[in-house]
Amino acid sequence: MIPKAELHCHLEGAASPELVRRLAARHGVTLPAGTFDAAGNFAWDDFLHFLKVYDIASSVIRTPEDYRDVTYRYLMDCAAEGAIYVEVMSSPDHAAALGLSYGGHLEGIVAGIEDARRESGIEGRIIVTCVRHLGPERGVEVARQVVAQPHPLVTGFGMGGDENSFTPRDFTAAFAIVHEAGLSCTVHAGEVAGPESVRAALAALPVHRLGHGVRAAEDPALLREIARRGIVLEVCPGSNIATGVYGSYDEHPLPALLAAGCRVTLNSDDPPYFDTTIGREYDHAAEVFGLDETALRNITLTAIDAAFVDEETRQRLRQKVIA
Repeated sequence: MIPKAELHCHLEGAASPELVRRLAARHGVTLPAGTFDAAGNFAWDDFLHFLKVYDIASSVIRTPEDYRDVTYRYLMDCAAEGAIYVEVMSSPDHAAALGLSYGGHLEGIVAGIEDARRESGIEGRIIVTCVRHLGPERGVEVARQVVAQPHPLVTGFGMGGDENSFTPRDFTAAFAIVHEAGLSCTVHAGEVAGPESVRAALAALPVHRLGHGVRAAEDPALLREIARRGIVLEVCPGSNIATGVYGSYDEHPLPALLAAGCRVTLNSDDPPYFDTTIGREYDHAAEVFGLDETALRNITLTAIDAAFVDEETRQRLRQKVIA
């Protein structure tokens, strides 16, 4: 089994329908009709509807125990598919909306990572994210929380949310706070919005990785710049097809990104919503894009090299890939 690594997965979006139903029962919550389809999967039909269902499902993740269960279950599922390292993106804003403190939210995620590592050997880290459409001031508040309550497993900061709300420059203060505190940074760009989003992010924020970044393929000069600068793209093909960024795998630019010399990783994004897993992403890369074992191992090595970890951990993980 090829060792795998994942850099781009939203923690709340990793909770399976089964786990969401179990957490709803734990808290006596009745989920709205239409949250699931007849087969029991999450039901949504366009990007905005996906965001709505995502928020509904996330609303049952309410306590440190809940966050532990979501994190543990996801990492154990990844380990079963050969993953040796996973970074999960946490959203304190989702937790805060349900009355859970940043500290309580973090406590649960850390417990899940530690329990999964103890049982499977998988390594995990946390990227705390702010939500773009909630605005720059809230982004600064999240950044201050991260810096005020440091934890060795919190190694990164990022931003998700509506890519067409505000600009990356609006969030320079938030990113400066965490960057100056020594955290590495990533940001969603070039998914729903085009190459201009990627250019704006690279110009304004201290990032060397981009969440998605695939729309850069529409601008050859930008693609060359990304390759020259060694910017790592957290590519999520299954997500891009499911959300309609591309109509089919034939249209997806992963081969063009690789041909241009871009540093690319494979990721699942919000796996149960897009009927994918990190294992399926590697399988699809082989079956659809024709990547052989060497190419897939190199993608894992790219992820390990770009991971937000200390050098001792990085070298230990590399050895698992090249052994």
